[in-house]
Amino acid sequence: MAYKMFAAIYVGSSELAMKIYQINGKKNFTQVDGVSKIIELGKDTYSKGSLSTDSIDQVCEVLNGFRKKMKEYQVTDYRAYATSAVREAENTEIVIDAIKRRTNFEVKVLSNSEQRYINFKGLVTKYTDFHQVVSKNTAFVDVGAGSVQISLFDKNNLVVTENIPIGAVRVRDYLSMMGSKSGRLDKIISEYVENDIVTFRNIYLNDKEIKNVIAVGEVINAVKKIVPELDISEKIDKEQFDFIYNRITSMSPQALAEQYGIPYERATLMLPNITIYQSFLNNCKAEEIYAPNVDFAEGIVASYIDEGSRTAFEHNFEEDIVASAYYLSRRYRCNRNHIERTSDYALKIFDSVKKIHGMGKHERLQLQIAAILHECGNFINLHDGARNSYYIVANTEIIGLSHKERMEVANIVKYNMHYLPAKNVIVQELGECDYIVIAKLAAILRIANILDKSHMQKIEDITVTVKDNQMIITAKTYDDLTLEAGLFESRADFFEKVYGIRPILRLRRGV
Repeated sequence: MAYKMFAAIYVGSSELAMKIYQINGKKNFTQVDGVSKIIELGKDTYSKGSLSTDSIDQVCEVLNGFRKKMKEYQVTDYRAYATSAVREAENTEIVIDAIKRRTNFEVKVLSNSEQRYINFKGLVTKYTDFHQVVSKNTAFVDVGAGSVQISLFDKNNLVVTENIPIGAVRVRDYLSMMGSKSGRLDKIISEYVENDIVTFRNIYLNDKEIKNVIAVGEVINAVKKIVPELDISEKIDKEQFDFIYNRITSMSPQALAEQYGIPYERATLMLPNITIYQSFLNNCKAEEIYAPNVDFAEGIVASYIDEGSRTAFEHNFEEDIVASAYYLSRRYRCNRNHIERTSDYALKIFDSVKKIHGMGKHERLQLQIAAILHECGNFINLHDGARNSYYIVANTEIIGLSHKERMEVANIVKYNMHYLPAKNVIVQELGECDYIVIAKLAAILRIANILDKSHMQKIEDITVTVKDNQMIITAKTYDDLTLEAGLFESRADFFEKVYGIRPILRLRRGV
C-alpha cells in the first residue's frame, strides 16, 4: 500500500511541537516520531503584547531542528500552524516573516475558531468513543493557553460553541502579578474564572444538565501522570477528579515537576488548568470527565487528510458548522422555515452555475451560512436588519471559519439587501475579504431570498438550468407569486451584472 510521510508542526503558546506521521490510504495514520521544545511565547504576548527578539530567535532555532528531523524521515508534506501567542501579538507579521526567511517554513496563523476546529477534528478521528459519549448532553472543553473553548453537544449534534478568555497561561501570568500572599492561590484562581463560567451556564444551559465533559488541552494529559495510583486511562469520575484537584492544590509547581517528571513550565499551568475544569464541573454538575490522549498534532494530520476531495472520515465536519449556524439563528429567533427554504434555493443556484462562478465547496458553505443567518439582525431592529445581521455575524465566532471567511459571510449578509459599491469605494471596510466572493455569493443569496419574500413558502420546489446566457429558474407553485415575481427583476439585474447571465423566473403551476 502506498504511503506518505507527513509532519504536523505546532507553534503553540507554551511549546513548539512536531509529530511525524505515516499516512496509509485515505484515513489511516500512525505516529512514527515526535519532538517538542517548551518555549513560553504566551508569556511574552499576554503580558507585553508582542514577541521578543529572543523568543523569535528560539522559535527559528527549534524549527530549523525540526527541518533536519523531517529530512531524516523523508517527509514530503507538512502543515505548520501558530495559535494565540502569535495571533494576538502586535508583531505577528514580523514573526511570520522572520520564520519564513530563516527557516523556509510557511506558518499559518490560525484564528481561534480554526484552531479549535482542528483540535475537534483530531478528537473525533482519534477518540473512538466520541459519538457514544456525546449521545448524552456533553460539553467539549478545550483549555488552551489563552482561552477556553466550550462546545455543547445534544444527542450527537453540535448546538453551540463559545470562547472565554481565561486560558491557563493568561490566568497564571495575570495572577503572578498579584502574588499569593493575600490568600490561597487556588481560591483566588477559582474566584477569577468563576464569573465567566457562571455567565456561560446562565446564557447557554439554563436548567439543562451536562452529563459528560470531554477535556482536551496541552496540560490535561500531564495531569493524569500525578495520580498513578488511580490507574486512569480516559474516564475520570467526580470523586477521582476531586482527588486530583486536591493533590495539585496541595503541591507547588516545583514539587510537581520534581516528583512526577513534568517540565516545570507545564507544572506551573496545572493549577489554573485544573481550577478551570473544577469550576466548570461544579457549575454544570457533570457526572464524568473524559480525557482522551489527543493533542493538537492529531488534529493537524486529521485536517490534512480531510482537505479537498480526500474526505474519508465517518463524521461530517461541515454539518457541525451548519448546526452551530442554525443554533445562532434560533438564538435570534429567525424564521426556520424561511431560512431553510432560502438556503435550499441558494445551494441549488450555486450548484447549477458552478462552471460559471468557479468557486468550490468552501464558498458553498459560506453561502449556506449566510442564508441561515441573513435575517438574524431583525431581532435587534427591523429598520436595518441587514446591517444588524452584519454586526452579529462579524462579532460571533463560527467554528471552522477563519476571521476572513467569517467577515466575508457578514458582508454577503449585508449586501444581500444593501447596494454593493465598487471595490475601490469600500476597500478599507473590506480589509482582507475577497470582494469577488462577496459579490458572487450575495448575488445568489438575493435571488434565493426573494423567492420566499413572503416567508410563506409558496414555492414547492425549483429547478435551475443555464442556457443561452440565461439562468432559468422554474418554480413549482400552487399560490400567487405576484410579490416574488414583481421583486425578482431588480435582483436579476445585479445577478446579471456579476455573472453575465440573466436570471429568468418561470412558474409551473402545481397539479
